Amino acid sequence: MTRRWKTSGAAPGEDSNGTIGEYAPVLTTRKRNNTVRHDNSVFHDLLKRIPWTVFERLVEEHQADKHVRRLSTKSQLIALLYGQLAGAVSPREIVGSLESHSARLYHLGARPVSRSTFADANGLRPSAVFAELFTQMLARAGRGLKRAVGEAVYLIDGSSLPLSGAGSQWARFSDQACGAKMHVVYDAKAERPIYAAVTPANVNDITAAKEMPIEAGATYVFDLGYYDFGWWAKLDAAGCRIVSRLKSHTKLTVSAEQAANEDAGILFDRIGLLPQRQAKSRRNPMNRPVREIGERIETGKVLRIFSNDLTAPAEEIAALYKRRWAIELFFPWVKQTLKIRHFLGNSENAVRIQVAVALIAYLLLQMAKADQATIISPLAFARLVRTNLMHRKRIDRLLKPRHSPPGNPGQMSLQW
Repeated sequence: MTRRWKTSGAAPGEDSNGTIGEYAPVLTTRKRNNTVRHDNSVFHDLLKRIPWTVFERLVEEHQADKHVRRLSTKSQLIALLYGQLAGAVSPREIVGSLESHSARLYHLGARPVSRSTFADANGLRPSAVFAELFTQMLARAGRGLKRAVGEAVYLIDGSSLPLSGAGSQWARFSDQACGAKMHVVYDAKAERPIYAAVTPANVNDITAAKEMPIEAGATYVFDLGYYDFGWWAKLDAAGCRIVSRLKSHTKLTVSAEQAANEDAGILFDRIGLLPQRQAKSRRNPMNRPVREIGERIETGKVLRIFSNDLTAPAEEIAALYKRRWAIELFFPWVKQTLKIRHFLGNSENAVRIQVAVALIAYLLLQMAKADQATIISPLAFARLVRTNLMHRKRIDRLLKPRHSPPGNPGQMSLQW
């Protein structure tokens, strides 16, 4: 048996800096022309996609490991990712599962954790480390996604996250209700979130939206929760295309009527001006001509679709608004598949950390799915990853059984 390491002085599955990377161990045996190949676990393979050098820099910048002896930030991240990908719903379940796989944690550069230490880390360690890691990973994943100016379509929405119990006072907004809200900007083409923020549930969507970065020239699609003429004017000034809806009490001063394709469900297509004032004491800054398109949907309801794009076909504007369904589907997918409905801690810091790690897990699954062509459904892929998370398999062979080598019936090709 010949053991070959691609780097010296490193633990299995780590590079010379002690981080998980592309320097995976290669264990080979050559006997009668048969090769026994070492395969890392599915979890290990997923973790290779994390830029560990960047992560270590973030840990250093935020001094996340300062005065820490028992649980490093890296071990905490690995434990949290394991919980997300395995569908664990409590700290006890994560700790117990990791302890059962303690022998393989060594190859991940981590170690088993105690429940109290894990809970303390989630409550006290800077959440910015994990949020900025997601941002860095997103930037790297998007390097190959080149667009012409104005081609990006971003969907904006928020979703509530119920909380209860000790530590959740920061998110209490009545005697009976307590919860947080996750605000997301979702790239419709790349099918991934590009920005996320967590606030108490009583923070209005538009208040959170005003803190979101704006990409000049992009298209932004959102619903009535972001009804603010001042914010619309800011997007318009940045050259962004806006697609939203008008409330029933907002009347357009029509200056032109355009031909409407009723066969496509378009009832009217108008150009005009919004009301001059938002209130008696506030002048509307969105004072240039805009567009109102009436579309009848399957239920018979007529939507008053609003846009500042005066030239695109009405069918194109209506189709852009329908793309909101992508983010409507994203929220339940993340909540159900990654178990984000169950929080490991109720403090604001713990919730922010878990949301950031859930988005990192989502990105890892998306990146891994793109590296194989066998499984098309994102949900089916996520379920297979969960089932095989600590099994030694290649991700691109999750559905392939281990067959006997050609010309050698009865002998299995070992993949462990």
